[in-house]
Formats: sequence, structure tokens, C-alpha cells
Amino acid sequence: MDFSKVEYEDVRIPVPWGYISGRWYGNRNRRPILALHGWMDNLGTWDLLLPHLPKHIGILAIDFPGHGQSSHLPQGMQYHVIDYVTIVMHIIKEYNWKKVSLMGHSMGSVVVYLYAALYPSIVDLIVNIDLIKQAFWKTDFEINRFERNLIRRRNDMTEITNRSEPKSYDFKTLENIVHEGFGRSVDIENCKYLLYRNITKSQISPDKYYFSTDDRIKYMELFTATYELTLKLNKRIRNIPYFVIKGLNSSYLNEDSSEILKVLRKNNPHFEYYEIDGTHHLHLNNAEEVCKYLNPFLNRHCPAELSSWSIDDNIEDVRSKL
Repeated sequence: MDFSKVEYEDVRIPVPWGYISGRWYGNRNRRPILALHGWMDNLGTWDLLLPHLPKHIGILAIDFPGHGQSSHLPQGMQYHVIDYVTIVMHIIKEYNWKKVSLMGHSMGSVVVYLYAALYPSIVDLIVNIDLIKQAFWKTDFEINRFERNLIRRRNDMTEITNRSEPKSYDFKTLENIVHEGFGRSVDIENCKYLLYRNITKSQISPDKYYFSTDDRIKYMELFTATYELTLKLNKRIRNIPYFVIKGLNSSYLNEDSSEILKVLRKNNPHFEYYEIDGTHHLHLNNAEEVCKYLNPFLNRHCPAELSSWSIDDNIEDVRSKL
């Protein structure tokens, strides 16, 4: 199965435990935007957005470890969002980029935010879709989450060790599992874009498929920060073109986000924020509408006339030569 309507080249980026699987879409003559998907998703999340983006822009979309077709972490290891920041670092090193442009959805947005706040001099463009940072949670909720997840993690690892193949389903059932599992955030007809890299054909029941993602990502540790730390991180992101778009039917950007947005807007003259009709997966369900706002931003900060210049030239120096 392959649903991409944009020309691409499959890539594999070596890491110590295996490889990061990805696809480089579109323009290969200039540095692409690095696209990072959400939790339990994969690079297929961009399939419906890509055809609507400016044609001169390339996108390097990856599957995070444990997701899609990327290698799982070694047994005994646990997934943590902060470790995904190092994945960005691996990719930058692999391609010897001096700068990086970042686009993320959901968990991918958190990774984008953390990398940009920690290494702002390396980032020249940010796109966040329906999330900026992990929500603030109450202390009791955090304690209960740790307590519950540690037990589930132990039980699941025992179950995985004792089975030959995960439970399998027909494709229609899988679509319904994704649709309901994400709280109907993904339209049922679009679930296939999140499935085709996350499933494997069963050897026991040939007409069925099982989820091939790493079960351990269900218990991924998130990056939860204090309010004070978050404000400090926000203030480090200055003068970087920064685009945020939210689905009005999503609660991922909520009242907790208002102060975060206020600081980002105050410290950054290039900060843009939009709200449109849609769920958390607005880029998948409402791709064309998202691009009505996103494309002017991209054309303004990644103009087509720069495509003949070095991908890492300073943009202001290049513009002065045009």
C-alpha cells in the first residue's frame, strides 16, 4: 500500500540500534523541511498535506523509532520524548546541515519546540500543528500515570515475550481501531494513511494484519516541565519564523497555552497563530484549508527564488543579492 501523490525517495538514516526510516519528498536541490509526526502515527500523516504545499519546497518526513518502518529500540529500553530530540540531531549530522527547518504535529511539535528552545541558533523555521508543548498536569495525575504505566509496561513486556505474533485484524477493523483510538480525530476514510506503515501482514491469518509498532511507545515518557521552565524555554525562541495552527475542535491547545502563546508572540515578530475548523488531525482531514494559511508563511520565509542558492546561505544575504 502506498498513498503518496508526491514524488519521493526512500531514505534510511543509520543510528546505533538500527535506522530511521524516512521519505524525502519533492525538491532535492535545497535543504528540506524536516517533518515529525505525532504519537502512534508515522510519516503517512503528511500524505494529504504534501500535494498542497508549494512545489519548490522539499520535505524530509521520518518515522520516529518504534513507529512506522523505523527500528525499535533494543529490548529493556524505554521511549522518552526528549530522546526524540536526539533523532533530530542525528539527521542534522547525517546531512551535514548548518541549519534546520522543522515541522511537527502533536508529539512531533513538542520535539520541534524542545529542539528550537535548546538550540535556537540552528533553527531557521518552525511549524507546529495543534500543539506546542506538553500540557501542564496536576501532581496527583502525574503520580497515578507513573504508577499505572510502570505496571502496564511490566505486564506487556511479559506478554510480548510469550507470543509468536500480535493479534491480527482485517483492514476495515484496523481502520475502526484507529478512528476510535484517536477519539475520532482522524476521519475514517483517512485512517489508511496512518495504517500502511504501522501494520504487517499476518503469517497466521493471511487475510489479516497486525500492528507492527513497538508496544512500548504506548508508555512513552513525556517531557513535563514546570511553568517557570517553560517560560524560560519560550524566551529562547526569538526572531525565528514560527507558525502555529490549531483545530477548533481540539483541546490540545487550551487555556494552559494562552501564556505560552503570549510569550512566544511578544518575543518573536515572526510568530503567526491561526485557528481553523478541525480536529487534532486537521492537517490530515483539512489539508487544503491548513495550506491556505501555511503556504503564504512558507512562501514568505522559504521563497522559490532562493532555490538556486546554497541551502545553508544566510537568507538575508541571499535576498540582498537578488
